[in-house]
Amino acid sequence: MNLFDYSASILGREIAAEEKAYCILPKLKELIIKKGESLGSDFFEIRPQIWVHRTANVSARAELCPPIIICAGAQVRPKAYLRGSVVVGEGAVVGASTEIKNSVLFNGAQVPHLSYVGDSILGRSAHFGAGVIASNLRLDGKNVCIVTDAEKRDTGLRKFGALVGDGAQVGCGAVLCPGTIIGKNAFIYPLVCVRGIVAENSILRSNK
Repeated sequence: MNLFDYSASILGREIAAEEKAYCILPKLKELIIKKGESLGSDFFEIRPQIWVHRTANVSARAELCPPIIICAGAQVRPKAYLRGSVVVGEGAVVGASTEIKNSVLFNGAQVPHLSYVGDSILGRSAHFGAGVIASNLRLDGKNVCIVTDAEKRDTGLRKFGALVGDGAQVGCGAVLCPGTIIGKNAFIYPLVCVRGIVAENSILRSNK
């Protein structure tokens, strides 16, 4: 499934080089530090291993844990919590009481209210409504599997949230179970619990 315009992320080339996009997740910390150390003069290292573009708007009331790259025109609003190993793409939004951990937001992705995003990749202009949870850990602590009608595919990762394709829209209060993959421009209705793969350009009203 073609999920991402890889040109729309500062780590797009590195993600594209992986056999599966989720394989980048265990490497994010190292890759962000390496990328951050090579950024140009438009980025300021406001604290060790936290690089912020001069045009980004980062609230003094946001909590930032390194390493982080925040790109041009991005917004990190009051009470946002970036827990480390996070890329916030150009024009992307991380809003109030939203927690992001070990994840990449492509350019224009928006997580503006009360959400949790763990070990995930959100494509260009993907949008989460208020209270969306991208859960990254199974209750039994076993490796996350990608579930289809035909098979369960072990990702080899204990922590893996979701891959959300370019332009996908996830409604308020939806829960993305570990290993969820949402295709480009898909629509997820509010309060739906999503598991497995959602086709691009589709609408998911219920998981029943």
